[in-house]
Amino acid sequence: MPSPTGSVAALSSASATIFSIGIVFLGYWGMYEPTKWHFGDVMVVVIALIGFGCLGLVPWLATNPAQSETNDTHMRIARHLFLAGVGSIWLAVAVSLIF
Repeated sequence: MPSPTGSVAALSSASATIFSIGIVFLGYWGMYEPTKWHFGDVMVVVIALIGFGCLGLVPWLATNPAQSETNDTHMRIARHLFLAGVGSIWLAVAVSLIF
């Protein structure tokens, strides 16, 4: 089943938006403060970097050419990576509030 028209652009722009929101979060959270990092600080950064990796791969996979008209495996993987990236960024926000 082919993807709907505009889904590649929508998924790519949504991943770029969440990526920029995550970068703003890390800047506001205080990643560049001169204090010593604790375990919770490292966890926030690692979880956020995993999310950035997932979100960064979304446009690459979404724009990858399909092997046939009915094969949308790249779009499915891109959607799952988008969901994992968003979840990871939100998890990093939640961990920053806990620690």
